[in-house]
Amino acid sequence: MSDLQLLITSIVLVLLTVGFVSWIGKAKSKRIKLLLDWFPAILFAYVIPAAFTHVLRIDLSQVILHDWSKTWIIPFTILSVMSALSFKQLKIVGLKPILVFVSGSFIIATLPVALVYIFGVLDPQNKVMFLDQAYWKGLAPIVGGWIGGSTSQLVLKQLANTPEELFLSILVLDNILVNVWTILMFQFIKRSERINRAWGIDGEIPKVEAPKTNSKMSLFQINLLTISCILAIMVLTYFIQMSFLMSIVTLSIVGIFFGNLIPAWNHKLVLRLAGFSIVMIMAILGLKLNFSNLSLPVNLVILVLIWLVLHFVFMLLIARILKANIAWVAIGSMANLGGISTAPAVTAAYKEELMPHAIVLAILSMVTGTSWGMLTIFLFGLLSG
Repeated sequence: MSDLQLLITSIVLVLLTVGFVSWIGKAKSKRIKLLLDWFPAILFAYVIPAAFTHVLRIDLSQVILHDWSKTWIIPFTILSVMSALSFKQLKIVGLKPILVFVSGSFIIATLPVALVYIFGVLDPQNKVMFLDQAYWKGLAPIVGGWIGGSTSQLVLKQLANTPEELFLSILVLDNILVNVWTILMFQFIKRSERINRAWGIDGEIPKVEAPKTNSKMSLFQINLLTISCILAIMVLTYFIQMSFLMSIVTLSIVGIFFGNLIPAWNHKLVLRLAGFSIVMIMAILGLKLNFSNLSLPVNLVILVLIWLVLHFVFMLLIARILKANIAWVAIGSMANLGGISTAPAVTAAYKEELMPHAIVLAILSMVTGTSWGMLTIFLFGLLSG
């Protein structure tokens, strides 16, 4: 195949994959919903292109579409997600829940480095595996996936240079653990009042309403303004020579600026745009995947399990010290690990009036995930050095 034919093939495959993922995500069949509980739709975006190239033995790992994704789609996604955060919304949550939530993010970002060091002390072979063989590069995308979601996961994969085979294995492990954790948090939050009473904690619930856009503009004008601003910044940054990391940082700052200083900014629209582009990024990444050697060392899986449990224990300890409603542990944990959909879902099992708070924390998680992951990469760099 010529380079043009390979490019056309990759574009068609990506578009078909995005269409399939969109369809299956909205399917109402009970069997499909049961499947998606354990194998999320976005994972299909990664696996379908990989399966196609594997079966037909076509190499699409070098097509220019990958460069387009890194130059345009990933920065677009970062700008969209970051512009979804509103500081006005953040104020309604309260200090204690935010501290509980941030403590969970902190332990997610720093604990894997400590665990890798401890594992290395217990067995030198673990040090060889995690540091010399660079299996730690699979842990950095987990930080992004847990805290920031798919966007941060993809960015940190790029920053850590995570191999494709390791990344897919990490994705599978991550999705299994998050789904199991969601079930556990559903059960825990229902019992949080018992723990509050046992520990003498006053579980006061603030009442708020979801924020609305204050603008006399029509919805069409608001959408046009939002999209125009994003596209204008994308074009501008294209002509400014910056490294990938610098462009991510710059666009994050600009996104926060837009989301907070433009009254008519459509926060719901940018989240939908980001969701669509995330699926596209995953499908393009799937073009690079080679299914051979798809496995994870047992010690890595054990480390991740310990990491997850200690994250929860640490948040529980912080909540008790602060005398914060223990329900915030489950809400904060799901905002960190689950995101914009599962956090309010788990919260609704406790008190529906807390759902806006859960959404705010989930958005905060999305916009800080990349920064926490960069801290993890930095710490692993110090440990490796």
